Amino acid sequence: MDIIALARELGKAIQQDERYKRIDAAKRANDADESLQKLIVDFNMKRSELTTEMAQENKDPEKLNKLDKELKEVYQEVMANPNMAEFNAAKVEVDGMMNFITEILYGSVNGENPDTIEMHEGCGGNCGSCGGCH
Repeated sequence: MDIIALARELGKAIQQDERYKRIDAAKRANDADESLQKLIVDFNMKRSELTTEMAQENKDPEKLNKLDKELKEVYQEVMANPNMAEFNAAKVEVDGMMNFITEILYGSVNGENPDTIEMHEGCGGNCGSCGGCH
């Protein structure tokens, strides 16, 4: 079996994993949640308004502060939504799985034994201060 066929098989296996199934269900729940979708539209509109105001040559500090405050309030509402909370929790799990898969692949390319590569706990994804995984 060639390497691309193996990657496709890995993709199919990922889609059968409970972590993938959880995030997929969370995405569908988010899409079906009309109040969440309205909040997301509101958030995007506020962000657009803020971006437009920030681009003005003569910025109005009061308007900027007001828009920033409103944007943060809508963001908090979005993040407090139970469907969004479930999606974010599921995303943490999927991201962890994908980071470990990537760690195995990079380690393998660098000559490590794929069977002995262990997941590095506590990696925040910012490699700037890391001496480690690659």
